[in-house]
Amino acid sequence: MRNFLKILILLLPFSFCLHAQENRLFQAAVIAFYNVENLFDTIDDPMVRDEEFLPDGANRWNTERYLNKLDRLAQVIAGIGTDFTPDGPAIVGLAEIENRAVVEDLISQAGIKDRNYEIVHYDSPDRRGVDVGLIYQPKYFHLLHSKSYTLQLDGIPNFYTRDQLVVSGLFDGELMHFIVGHWPSRRGGEKRSLPLRMEAAKLARHIVDSLLMSGPQAKIVVMGDMNDNPNNKSLIEGLRAKGSQKNLKEGELFNPMYALYKKGIGSNAWRDTWSLFDQLIISHEFLGEDYSSYRFKTAKVYNKPELTQRSGRFKGYPWRTFVGTEHQGGYSDHFPSYILIIKEVK
Repeated sequence: MRNFLKILILLLPFSFCLHAQENRLFQAAVIAFYNVENLFDTIDDPMVRDEEFLPDGANRWNTERYLNKLDRLAQVIAGIGTDFTPDGPAIVGLAEIENRAVVEDLISQAGIKDRNYEIVHYDSPDRRGVDVGLIYQPKYFHLLHSKSYTLQLDGIPNFYTRDQLVVSGLFDGELMHFIVGHWPSRRGGEKRSLPLRMEAAKLARHIVDSLLMSGPQAKIVVMGDMNDNPNNKSLIEGLRAKGSQKNLKEGELFNPMYALYKKGIGSNAWRDTWSLFDQLIISHEFLGEDYSSYRFKTAKVYNKPELTQRSGRFKGYPWRTFVGTEHQGGYSDHFPSYILIIKEVK
């Protein structure tokens, strides 16, 4: 890729200028993913296990705490990617949302209300009652189609987890597809639970292959909390996502989070070990130097100091809402991740 010598941020919505041998103007777009850690409302839903998140539940989840969390999450989304575009992320995939109503409450917060985010959401069969979803700014993305895929396992009829959400539409005039997932957790141990994530990875790969069959040059973003790192088997073998652009072929996937993970950058921490579970993975068509359409530029974890725990035994970790049943009043136990894509403006 051309060695850009200088970056000049312009105060123009959704654009910035890159200087190399000659002045060139590029439109910039940010696509993000955020596990918002148990975004439950305070209303009892008999169809989901929300007992902990009720006013008389273990977490003493009340309106004040709920509104505080909404405000904090909106602050985070408002800030993601604003180094590159003042409008922030055009697309945000979400995990651990109870229902559509909590997303409606989120996008109505003062920090992001003027972006007019719209919602794509389906109820999942997850036993904890959490779903995935996607919000988008309609001035940049025009929704054409969406679908929810349920992970079903042979021989385990009572297995329930989050669905995988597929959203297709025109992103600034270009056809793009977004797959949002929250793969099965490591509960019971990493190795013991790995087969479940392998199946989730294979489902995501099946969806990718289906989209590529309809258009081999499809621009696809697979995003989510994979509960595995970029170098784990589910990503490498199940999803077939490579950590290098070298020799990447049409139809293959590139995982830009791999290099970040190798540098020690994580999005969540457990027992003094950092992981990069929150990933965005892109199809081959996002790569290359033909900037007449959107191309991948960089990937980042949004880990600003204000999002981290400042004291105590979890100092430096993401500042979460709860530790056990003790209310921390933070944001989430995950940092968001995002990618920047650009295209040249003639």
